[in-house]
Amino acid sequence: MAVRTALIVGASRGLGLGLASELAARGWRVIATARGPDTSQGLRAIARESGGKVTVESIDILQPAQLVALAQRLAGESIDLLLVNAGIAGARDQSVDTVTDEELAHIMRTNAIAPVRLARRLLPRVKEGGTVAFMSSRMGSVADNQTGGMDLYRASKAALNSLTRGFAATAVKDRVIRVLTLHPGWVRTDMGGADAPLSIEESVRGLADVLERGGSPQHQFLDYTGQELSW
Repeated sequence: MAVRTALIVGASRGLGLGLASELAARGWRVIATARGPDTSQGLRAIARESGGKVTVESIDILQPAQLVALAQRLAGESIDLLLVNAGIAGARDQSVDTVTDEELAHIMRTNAIAPVRLARRLLPRVKEGGTVAFMSSRMGSVADNQTGGMDLYRASKAALNSLTRGFAATAVKDRVIRVLTLHPGWVRTDMGGADAPLSIEESVRGLADVLERGGSPQHQFLDYTGQELSW
């Protein structure tokens, strides 16, 4: 069986780092990105121990010139999986009454605009039959929002969900490529906090199963167990 190649954008810690390790352990070749040397020590340690299965690239997804440069460096690659994991929780105060223009722009650019812009730029590197996946959250579901809270984060993930739907309907419409929007569960990461019920290992095992599972090229919103979620 041919070795599959994954590009994981946003793999310096948490779920991205866990997925890089999990997919490499399953035999994938993994190209994993971090913003820079100061954020990639853990990732580089995994790469050193991987026997060449994991390589590291640097990119800040908010910098268009770096995106162009990464696309050029990957010009000879044929990718089975492009997973855009980069994202932030945003301002501590999530109130629409007090958010500054700068805070709002930052979370929307990071969580919604930049991931889809990156996917569009790197789509030519994804092979037919491959997968483009975006790490979102159940908190981005409008239908499932019964409690409110974390309003800016919710809005940014709802925007990401809408933009990935548009990406699937336009950029991928003439290709056989699966598009997934993923919810990793509530996970004990820096963002999820210590009270979250899932470990990183549990979440990434489930996510890897979902990513390896064959399926329709239609756009789906799935959680880490493969359950389809409402938009």
